[in-house]
Amino acid sequence: MKTRKKSDLPEKLCAQCARPFTWRRKWARDWPSVRYCSERCRRLARRGAAPALPATRPR
Repeated sequence: MKTRKKSDLPEKLCAQCARPFTWRRKWARDWPSVRYCSERCRRLARRGAAPALPATRPR
């Protein structure tokens, strides 16, 4: 299998924190149904926590 650059992988925005996250091999079979970037975001969404605003990084 050819290796791909990380910049070539598909990307989505997390439904909870609105941060971008990239495709992972473990999500290969169900990539269309992946909505959250992490387990923490999935748990927060199930609790009904309001989506967090994207954090701005100090320069």
